[in-house]
Amino acid sequence: MAENLILTTVSTKEVRLKPGGVPASFDVNVINDSPGFASFQVELLAAGADEDITHDWYKISPNVSSKKPTGDVTDFHVSIIDTPIPGFVGLLSVTVRVFSMELRDEDRVPIRVVVEQGNTMPAVKLSLPTGEFNVYPGDQVEMPVVAHNPSQLNALVTLSFVGLDPAWLVGGIEQSLQIPAGKRVQTSFVCQPAASNKSVSQIYLFTIKASQNNGPSSETSGRLEVRAIGFLETICQPKKQSLPNKTSWAFWRSDPVTYLISLKNSSNLRQSVSVKIEADEEYKCNLELEQNTAELEADETGELLLKAQKRRPWVAREQKLLLEVQTVWSDQRVETRNSNQTLELKVKPVLPNWFLALGTLGILWLAWWASWLNPDNTRYGHQDAVTSVQFNGFGRSLISSSSDQTTRRWKIEGFFSSLINPEIGVIEKVDKAVRVIRHKPVNNDQVAGGLENGAIYLWDLLGDDAIFKQSFFYEKDDRVMSLDFTQGSRFLFSGHGSGMVLQWKLLEDSPPPPSDSGSIIRQTPEQRGEVSSKQPAKKKQLGFAVYALKLAGKDDSNLVIGGRYNQLAVWNWVEDKLQSIPYPRQGSQNDYIFSIDIAESKPNLMVTSDNQGYITLWDMEKCFTNPTKCKPLDEWSGGHGGQAVRTVALSPNGCYLASGGDDGRVLLWYLGSDGRLSSPKSKEVIKSFDGKKINSTDIRLTKKYVLIASGSDDTQVRVNKSERISQGGCDRP
Repeated sequence: MAENLILTTVSTKEVRLKPGGVPASFDVNVINDSPGFASFQVELLAAGADEDITHDWYKISPNVSSKKPTGDVTDFHVSIIDTPIPGFVGLLSVTVRVFSMELRDEDRVPIRVVVEQGNTMPAVKLSLPTGEFNVYPGDQVEMPVVAHNPSQLNALVTLSFVGLDPAWLVGGIEQSLQIPAGKRVQTSFVCQPAASNKSVSQIYLFTIKASQNNGPSSETSGRLEVRAIGFLETICQPKKQSLPNKTSWAFWRSDPVTYLISLKNSSNLRQSVSVKIEADEEYKCNLELEQNTAELEADETGELLLKAQKRRPWVAREQKLLLEVQTVWSDQRVETRNSNQTLELKVKPVLPNWFLALGTLGILWLAWWASWLNPDNTRYGHQDAVTSVQFNGFGRSLISSSSDQTTRRWKIEGFFSSLINPEIGVIEKVDKAVRVIRHKPVNNDQVAGGLENGAIYLWDLLGDDAIFKQSFFYEKDDRVMSLDFTQGSRFLFSGHGSGMVLQWKLLEDSPPPPSDSGSIIRQTPEQRGEVSSKQPAKKKQLGFAVYALKLAGKDDSNLVIGGRYNQLAVWNWVEDKLQSIPYPRQGSQNDYIFSIDIAESKPNLMVTSDNQGYITLWDMEKCFTNPTKCKPLDEWSGGHGGQAVRTVALSPNGCYLASGGDDGRVLLWYLGSDGRLSSPKSKEVIKSFDGKKINSTDIRLTKKYVLIASGSDDTQVRVNKSERISQGGCDRP
């Protein structure tokens, strides 16, 4: 059996207590029965009391005894001033506990406390189901509170809300509750912070107090967090500035420019703001920011002034400096706008840009005026209507003639690059307008030109510079309207305004052909390509002005001739037979067949055009054998708006057709393998200035492209490049 080191006695085993009246008192005697010195303490334990109740319901004197020797006695006086169980009435068991820190021992003695109905009400117990609340400004949050009446009597309690702006509490800061004895009642306070940035985002501590007339008060506490709303914005004005920023007679001077940096705190947060400015290192610039930090209350705007200055060069291009404005906000729980912005500072030279620009423009204008890009430069290009154009056989160069009495050569690549002068040079300037120019088929090393006065000129193009070889005519002032070489280049045919068609015989390299007398015609290298005689080998007079002629058929024995009155004829010059071909439309003296062309690889496929706006396709093989049954393969109008079609050209493979008319447009048409139009839709490839009429077109094929050249009344030679496509089974690029 353990030895008891503490002996305890109480002066009474039962006391009576009336809360609010005289305290119930008794004495406790404690004997040190240990072999050494010890100090003692006393506490009361009540059955059923709340654990959070301390010693408020009783008092003990002394609180702690001094150390006493063995056998010595300590007297404690105990006063019970309130019931440990609020509202309790009846018999309460209480234990007197005596203990010593030195002895590590204790002694317990039970007593009874008879609790009578008191004169005062016990305090109402308040509690919050949750002590943490959060809400956005303008929203409502319900704060429930539970009130417990431990008394045996009904209680009338007033609840007061303390710690928040009274305007936030919907329904007021006070409520009255009637709480039955021993019952709990739950109620709520509704909080709605003002719907503005003035409701600062932070944690607010609040207290709910309960008071009653005949009893003590009580309270409970909680926390309300007002959440963050709004945005933070940096506004820089202006975004761009210039040095100088205004015109002054002292143009060499310039004052500093200023930027206004507005820091807009459109939120319910308190902010500390810092601003940093970074400039291009390439340009040294003096920057002055009056201050780089600001303290802003909720919904407050601050302004900072940035000054910029830089020394201006006398002559230079305008400098553009970029200033990076970086804004750092201390509390970024809301959206930040334009925190990084770029300001621009233009530094103008002392001598104004317009002065330098004017000088530069003057130099550029002089360069342009003296270059081939100037259409009025008489050193380049034609100065009057372009009457005829033709590619060489490879589509790398082009020849043209004009009413300005010149013939010219052109580089095709120059039409597609502004850095290359397309003009190779003038072949020759003659004394009359040149109406037509044509390449000699073999090697394209010679050209023939037909003049308004009836003369025909021949030039050699073998060298870099064109060399005049020969000129001749049959009758003066019988203008040359059309020229065509035979494929072997042995003959040149010319058509004239008088209706005369002439065949000219050309000298060959070897073997030389026998003369009519059987003797050999000798020629020097310089005579190559010249006519053997300045009199035509053959001639044929037709009853209409000849506007176009073209050799057709595989053996070049048939010359197709077209002209006034919509007349179309075939002259078999080998057999000297002339036959008329029925044209779909009979014409008056004001109707003309303007143009004829043959596809080189399909020598029986022919196209004609007239001043009534019609384009007609023909299979000439049938026309050569039986002209009376000769009919068009295909025919259409309207492509040029019913206006005259002055020129048509077929690609060598007969799959593409170019047409030019008085509407100032060149159209590209697609043909099928049967020689007919494969699609009624055309593609506009060239358009002249002011709708000036197109006088001539030509067409050539490269590996990938269709090249179309044109000459028009606006004096311009043009070349278009379109991709080759397969239509109607004709072209397979």
